[in-house]
Amino acid sequence: MKRRLTNWIAAACMALPLTGIAATAEPVLIGLIYPTPVADVGWAKQLDLGREAVEEAFGDRVTTRVVENIPEGPDASRVVNQLVADGAKFVVLGSFGYMNDGLRLAQRSPDVDFIHASGFRQAENFGTFTARSYEAFYLAGMAAGMVTESNTIGIVAAFAIPEVIAEVNAITLAARKENPDVNIRIVWVNSWFDPAREQEAARAVISQGADVVFSLHQDTPSVVNVAQAEGVYVVNTGSDMSAHGPDAVLGSVVHDWSSYFVEAVGASLEGNFEGHDERGGLASGAVSVQAWNDVLTEEQMARINETEAALISGEAHVFAGPLKDQSGTERVAEGEALPDPEIFAMNWLVEGLTGSLPQ
Repeated sequence: MKRRLTNWIAAACMALPLTGIAATAEPVLIGLIYPTPVADVGWAKQLDLGREAVEEAFGDRVTTRVVENIPEGPDASRVVNQLVADGAKFVVLGSFGYMNDGLRLAQRSPDVDFIHASGFRQAENFGTFTARSYEAFYLAGMAAGMVTESNTIGIVAAFAIPEVIAEVNAITLAARKENPDVNIRIVWVNSWFDPAREQEAARAVISQGADVVFSLHQDTPSVVNVAQAEGVYVVNTGSDMSAHGPDAVLGSVVHDWSSYFVEAVGASLEGNFEGHDERGGLASGAVSVQAWNDVLTEEQMARINETEAALISGEAHVFAGPLKDQSGTERVAEGEALPDPEIFAMNWLVEGLTGSLPQ
């Protein structure tokens, strides 16, 4: 990954002429707002690694300002308005709930470019970025189906937005394909950052028999710590958290925004930014599974690696038919695959999953 980033940085620097914004004496202010604190691991940490990549790529041509741990709502709107008032010409909105206020500000500030995490609304100066994390969670779901002995897998999930729902469904499909006897239980905590509730939810699914727990979009090792203490496996989101659960982590789903952030900021500096929906997956390296646990045998890892290669090449698709939802209604016919717009607007759960979406 480092070599790929280094190559990208070199290309970015060669491509940028010393004209326009890039030629001004003052560095361009880039503002970033995160929903949670920047720690050693987690969603905010991965966003901040993207910021560091931007600084490395553009040096003294840019300066960055981070505002972290800002809840979605009025506080976020106030912070983003202040960043723009202070001269920010590029703003990274690091949470789904920043969307509407951010888009309104973008419409009032045509000279400022924005990128927004996990959203679905774009404008000329307002782009969105999302990882096809469901691809990585499909691989991790395979692993969970392989190692469970209780045939019960638990999921502690943040908010029921389409991105997370797609991940839940991918885990269920993969685990049940490997082990049709698997029962999947889910608890929604309705928060991006609530370690106490996340740990309570993890203990709840473990008490119901789960010996593999998925931690979907918890920004701390809260669930990993519980898994390590309780002697069960865990798959987490964001960063490699194996240092927090050396025995427990079955695999970590890791995001890498470095290349996209450098590309987007470079386009803005050149005056060529165009708001679009960026969806990186296994193929682009925006998401990957790291820190696979040694409990997985060579044969099991070979099957996982073969599936990963098929997903990257397009030979396989996570949401290939036939697929039914919890009510038994066919959602995808045999021989077809769920179209991209429907994946990123997913509001239903696949059959075989115990639990429901929050009302």
